[in-house]
Parts: sequence; C-alpha cells; structure tokens
Amino acid sequence: MSESPALNVPPDAGAVPVVSSPAEHGTTTERTPGVLQLILLLAGSCLSVLGAVLIAPVLPQMTRAFTGTPGADVLVPIVLTAPALLIGLTAPFAGIVVDKIDRKRLLILAMLAYAVFGTAPLYLTSLGTILASRVLVGLCEGAIMTCCTTLIGDYWSGPRRARYLGLQTLVATLSATVFLGLGGALGASGWRTPFWLYAVAAPLAIPMTLKLWQPSRRGEPASARHLPKLPWRQLAVSCLVTLFGGIVFYALIVELSFVLTDVGVTSTGTIGLISAVMSLATAAGAIAFGRLAAKTPRTLLPFEFGLSAVGLLVVFATTAPAIITAGAVLTGFGTGMLLPTLVTWAVSRLSFDQRGRGTGLWTGALFIGEFAAPLALAGIGSGTGGLQGALAVLGLASAVVGALIALALRRGNQPLDGRDGAPRTAAAR
Repeated sequence: MSESPALNVPPDAGAVPVVSSPAEHGTTTERTPGVLQLILLLAGSCLSVLGAVLIAPVLPQMTRAFTGTPGADVLVPIVLTAPALLIGLTAPFAGIVVDKIDRKRLLILAMLAYAVFGTAPLYLTSLGTILASRVLVGLCEGAIMTCCTTLIGDYWSGPRRARYLGLQTLVATLSATVFLGLGGALGASGWRTPFWLYAVAAPLAIPMTLKLWQPSRRGEPASARHLPKLPWRQLAVSCLVTLFGGIVFYALIVELSFVLTDVGVTSTGTIGLISAVMSLATAAGAIAFGRLAAKTPRTLLPFEFGLSAVGLLVVFATTAPAIITAGAVLTGFGTGMLLPTLVTWAVSRLSFDQRGRGTGLWTGALFIGEFAAPLALAGIGSGTGGLQGALAVLGLASAVVGALIALALRRGNQPLDGRDGAPRTAAAR
C-alpha cells in the first residue's frame, strides 16, 4: 500500500508531547507519540474487522459441519455477526472503564483475551460453545476499538488527529479485503483453519505493552476519580446520526452480492471483483477526508450522505451490472468519508476525562447500526417488493438526513481539525 498523505510529514508533527496539558486536564507525560504508536493503534483497530469478515468464506462449510445441530442454518451466520452486536452493546461500558481506570491496561488485557477466545473454535466441538466464544470475542473487540480510538485522540490533536482517524477507516477498509482473501485461502484446508489468525493479537500485545503508554495523572488515584459529566446533547446528536450512518455504511457491504445475483450476475469471481472495487472506493473516500478535514460538519455530512444517497438510488434504478457498480462506487466513496467525519465530530472536542466514554458511545452506535442494516433492509424490502426498493428508501432517507443536518448545524459548527476548544500547549498548537 502506498504511503498515506497523512504520514508524509515528520512523525512528531502534530503530536502532543503533553498528551493532555496540565492546564486542560491535569495530566502529563514526557513522551512524544510517533509513527510506531500510530501503527500499533491502527493494527489494533483492524482486529474488529478481522472478527467481522475473516470467517465469512467458510460459513457454508460450518453449516455442513453442524448439519445435525438444530437451527444450524440460523446459528452459523450469527457466529459471524455476534461480535458486531456485542461491540455495539458493550463499547459504552468499555468507555467508562477507559476514563475511570486506564486505557492501556484495558487494551492489553483485551488483546490477550481476544487471542484466547478468537482461537477457541479450533478445539470447541459444539456450535453452542463456538457461538459463546464469539460473544466473548465481541466483548474484547468493543474494548480494543474504544481504547485504540481514544488513544489516537489522546496522542494527537488538530489536523493530525483528524487525518489519523481518517487513516483508521482507510486501514480498516483495506484490511477487510485482505482478511476476506485470507479467510477464503485458509478455509480451503478446513473451516477451522482461519481461526488461527486470531492468535495474532497476543504477539501484537507485546510491542503495545512496551511502546504505548497511559497518560499519567496527578492527584487522586484512578479508583477515586470523579469523572466530569458528558455533553449529552452534543453526543446524542452525533451518536444518532452515526447510528443511521452505520446502516448506510453497511448496506451495500452486506447486500451488494444479492443485488448482483438478482440481476443475473452468477460468477462469484465477478461479484468479488465488484465488491473489491467498492471497497477501494471506500478507501479513497477515507483518503479524501484527510484533505477535507478543515471543513465543518455542516459542509461535509450533507455532502457525504448526499453522495451515498445518489449511489443507492443508482443501484435501485438499473439492472445493468456496470451501472450498479458505478452506484456502489459512489456510495463507497461517500461512506469512506462519512465514518472519519462522524468519529471526529463526536470525540474531538471532548476533554481527556470524557473522551473514553464518548468514544465508547460512538463505537456502540456505529456497530449497532451495522448490525441493524440487514434487518432494516429486510423489513423495508418486505413492503417495497424487494431489496432494490429497500435501497431506494434508504437512499431517500440518507438525502433527507443530509438536508436536516445542513439546516440544524448552524451554531457551534467548527472545523473538524480545529482546536479542541480548551487551552493547549505551544507544541500542540
């Protein structure tokens, strides 16, 4: 992968030597984050993607392996989707732990537990116990995602924070394509084989232990810390928009193959190629966000939702695979910009003692939206005559949400890469 524009500067530019300045939060550290810390946090962020897509190619094999288990046709797909639901339900609680106790300690523990629970299906013999292990993987992923995103917010500020949150989306998108390929290749030797990849979290925890740090705090111990209230109104708006954004983001990821099959595309190779093209468009959108982060949410969000809406309506309006591909590319580019916009909008103006909880709430909203996407489209499709009709309704809803955001965000609408709204050190400016 070519080097992202976000990295084409000295590694300490935009880093905050005093991660949270004493004037702002009462915290101090003598370390300066660099490229190594960024790589470790991005690698940790990819583990939720690993959990979401790695075993997708072997689900048919798993279904055949558990033919004798009642309800296997329903339970096997849940093995894939259960972690996403658990991330959505538990990430807010992980955020409380992150703010109340320790970011780094929770991250390392979650990484080690992820390796244990992720590889458990290698030796578990019943579908019920495998499903239970996947639930525990989801708990770990919620903690890992919350910690990694929070530490990115702690270690960097301003334009660099915005670019690195965009880079987080970019890396996750590209890793999804890689993990799908690895899952398919490893699955050729048996449905259990891909689960070995979950063990990567254990060795990754070693450099995290050595090279990441918890911003130190003066004064009272963590257990006695009184956490400031969250700006609930601000977070409620951003999380509700993110919940809907998660549905828009995940809609074609889940349903594009079914749309193509319905219009006569039967080659799995062709479907895979078109899906990969959409994935690359999503990555391109994440790159574009890094160049547009100086814009305000009122400017970016309507554009991103509008572009996604146009793409979904194009997919609805045609049966030609080439035009469907064009619509998928438009939607992918729009959602690739949308995710980093949403997370930056939600957490960049939170204080150090609010950031973990805010990040957890945002992560929970996103993953609940992703989990709800196929359910929502199935429900809408039952009333519109099919999947493409459901995508049209989602496209129209996306356009409406974009318009409402443009009307509603009139006050306090600051650039996404601007200052945090609190005093900062000269190095951070």
